[in-house]
Amino acid sequence: MLDLDPAAIRDIDPAADVRAALSERIRAALQGGNGTARIERVSVSVPESVPLIDWMRAQTLAETAYWSGREDARRVAAVGAADVISSTAAPVDYGGLGSALGERLDNAERTIRYYGGVRFDAAQPSATDRPDRRWAPFGTYRFVLPRFELVATDGGLRLACNLVRPRDTGRQAAILDRLDALALPAPEARTPLPRPYHRQDVPDHDGWTHMVRWALEAIDGNALDKVVLARRVALALRDAMDPLLVLNHLESATPGCYHFALRPVDGPAFVGASPERLFRREGRTVVSEAVAGTRPRGETEEEDEALRNELLQSPKERREHAFVEDTIRSDLERVCVSVQRPNGRGELALARGRHLHSRLTGTLRPDTATTDLLKVLHPTPAVGGVPTENAVAAIRAQEPFDRGWYAGPVGWVGRDVAEFAVGLRAGLVEQKQIALFSGAGIVEGSTPDREWDEIEQKIGDFAAIMGVVGADTASG
Repeated sequence: MLDLDPAAIRDIDPAADVRAALSERIRAALQGGNGTARIERVSVSVPESVPLIDWMRAQTLAETAYWSGREDARRVAAVGAADVISSTAAPVDYGGLGSALGERLDNAERTIRYYGGVRFDAAQPSATDRPDRRWAPFGTYRFVLPRFELVATDGGLRLACNLVRPRDTGRQAAILDRLDALALPAPEARTPLPRPYHRQDVPDHDGWTHMVRWALEAIDGNALDKVVLARRVALALRDAMDPLLVLNHLESATPGCYHFALRPVDGPAFVGASPERLFRREGRTVVSEAVAGTRPRGETEEEDEALRNELLQSPKERREHAFVEDTIRSDLERVCVSVQRPNGRGELALARGRHLHSRLTGTLRPDTATTDLLKVLHPTPAVGGVPTENAVAAIRAQEPFDRGWYAGPVGWVGRDVAEFAVGLRAGLVEQKQIALFSGAGIVEGSTPDREWDEIEQKIGDFAAIMGVVGADTASG
């Protein structure tokens, strides 16, 4: 049995039985199949509790991925890569990506999932006049089939290995060596995060004011109905920090969100707690959401209720939400035979904030690929604007930094199933640097100061766990 008593770890390897059982299944899988092409998954039960993020932090394999759905009890921590589908070309060839995923998943077990995402501006490999080298390892898209996964569900904990036959048949020894090196650690004490010693906002307050006023003039001139403008908050640390430690603190501070971490080999980690679903697909059923408008939570029940009513009744917020919902409905109708809104407009309440929210469901046309949904839905007006092409062009021209994967689709793809969040409330973590990203929708009635404050509220989750001070009082 797996014994995770810290006292016993000093004398024996508590994971030996688990690794031995999985090793036997790997050998059996690779020795069978008669050379046929297939992606197979083998797994064994882990009889004791192992914290998933601590397990990831204990491994030596550089490629890591973490996914926890907003409403799904299934949580996945993954290390290593059995297969990678990626590109640095732009614009994204969604047809080619769909063919590559389809070719593999058609010959895969239904439990197989590729984890990854796509750049926000999928038409460009990088912002041409302000590239950020840190985004380079992510490419314009990158989807990874992990080598090893630790999966937690209501049914317990399992350690899995994904195998690509016949290619992995000749790699059996290397795979088993990697398995032998896997740790199943005891729970660790929560390590505090270092406090940043310097903060830089890009753009700064003056630059933000100029950018928002430009957008309002474009809206007044009917070139735009809405544009979502973002800021990057760069934090400097005195010591290097494990990005998965950030995820550990962030997950506990942000219930009701998608939690993700993606770290390619030789790259930083993209870590986030997104409240927003782009879509979930199950067979021919697709569910998407319109999320827009923001208010904080109140300190008292009375204040909280007042803020809720203010959000629900605000003409400016309702107008912004209508842009998002109408566009998503129109986009879904391009790939669906029918689209419905089963419930009316309500709120999406989070620990530190709330948003206007509505859900749309559709029945997909036959032969619709998951990548078709990515192509038609991204970017939604919640992260781009209306009209979409004009808004993305404005973002490209006005924002003085490279969004990279911020506000792009982040999630997983299986055979006729998939789920993607929008990569919001997110940060790029690399050694002694953290870059936080957040945006605000600019519509008629927006003001620079109010939208600046909205972004401060949105980065509040990261700010709370990092001890970040406001931009106007940040120390140098």
